[in-house]
Amino acid sequence: MFLLFLDVVRVKPGDDVILPCQVSEASIRAVEWSRPDLEPEYVLLYRDGLSDPTHQHPSFKDRVQLVDRELKDGNVSLILKNVSSNDAGTYECRVAAGDSRLKRANIETEPIRIYQLEVSGSNSGDVEEGNYGLYYGLGAAFLLVIFVAVVVFTRRRCRENVVI
Repeated sequence: MFLLFLDVVRVKPGDDVILPCQVSEASIRAVEWSRPDLEPEYVLLYRDGLSDPTHQHPSFKDRVQLVDRELKDGNVSLILKNVSSNDAGTYECRVAAGDSRLKRANIETEPIRIYQLEVSGSNSGDVEEGNYGLYYGLGAAFLLVIFVAVVVFTRRRCRENVVI
């Protein structure tokens, strides 16, 4: 029925990301995006033409939506806005088609797509998160070396100019 794809997606904090998911089924009854490591695990549950926030994990509130809410052409891709390091993890896309069974909030099918979302880097310059201390330390050490060199050079000049 569906083909399973695995992908790694890398994104910087603060960016928006689209996790593509496409099906060939014409009669989509529901779409589920989940993260199995969370409780509740739902990133987005969409059925009957509406998002169902009942079981959605609170960290995704007002930050996720489907690319095409009308589910035209089988496009059930997820938009995740303002990504943070807490969003790193495994995302699964499931779809309930015309003959699929829905049990409560769960779609009882295998995932169509699985993504490993990696969040790293920074949007505030070329310095990666967590490396500021290293750069400040190297800068301070460099300034200390310059200061010592100036002091030594000045003392030598003073000694050479002193007449006894």
